[in-house]
Amino acid sequence: MTLPRTVPTAPLTVASVQATPTPGDVAGNAVTAADLVRQAGELGARVVVLPELFLCAYHPPTLAADPAGTDVAADPVGMVADPRLDPLRAAAREAGVTALVGAAARHPDGRRTIAALVIDRAGTARVGYDKQQLWGDERELFSAGGRGATLLVDDWRLGLGICYDGCFPEHGRAAALDGAHGYLCPSGYLAGSEHRRDLYYAARALDNTMFVVFSNAVGGVDPWRFNGGAAIYDPQGRVLTRGADDGTAVLVATLDPDALAATRAAHSMLADRLPDQGSPRVSMSG
Repeated sequence: MTLPRTVPTAPLTVASVQATPTPGDVAGNAVTAADLVRQAGELGARVVVLPELFLCAYHPPTLAADPAGTDVAADPVGMVADPRLDPLRAAAREAGVTALVGAAARHPDGRRTIAALVIDRAGTARVGYDKQQLWGDERELFSAGGRGATLLVDDWRLGLGICYDGCFPEHGRAAALDGAHGYLCPSGYLAGSEHRRDLYYAARALDNTMFVVFSNAVGGVDPWRFNGGAAIYDPQGRVLTRGADDGTAVLVATLDPDALAATRAAHSMLADRLPDQGSPRVSMSG
């Protein structure tokens, strides 16, 4: 792993989306995602992050009942040719946007993962990352991913995480030590989790002096009702933009390389970390 000694040469405008997908309707949700990507592109975004499992919706009863209808198939190198994604591919290509969108991915070896699909500016779709930290009953439906991933856009390095991954400081730290300037986290936070939603991703930004783009589902019906609050954080964990707890939103902010450089100069935790932080330990009685 390498320390992030360099910063990008130019700003990057990004969008974080909160929206309500329809459970099981991959084709319809792809059309919705395409419209949101176009909106983001019109606002100047060059990277757009949509919520976890957006293409099928985060609705475990539907995902359990219809895996064939809710999954997208990936080939051995992770490419996704599902025609239901054609509207989204076209929108990314026409808007000149790289989109990150959540999906249930079926791999050639039979594994089913919670995936972040990357739709690039050429309209090509591939599995960019498979969620490593599965939450609760997700383990009954999905297999965990086995590796981290970094998305390269222009000269920005963007680490990828999905929802519960961001609750583990080590996950964001691994991205930062690989040189990430930002951390993209499509998520699905349920109503009632607002405190944790707003704390985790600000903390990952400050922990690692990197931008964080957090997207989230919104709406739905209890117990699968989601709480929005999509946000973009600066490298000190301060909110650049945040959505409300309800309603669709496309939130746009520009990631400033000068702000990144200044923060890392003033707050040098990444450079100052010890090889074996906190070890060895001594126990004592009080």
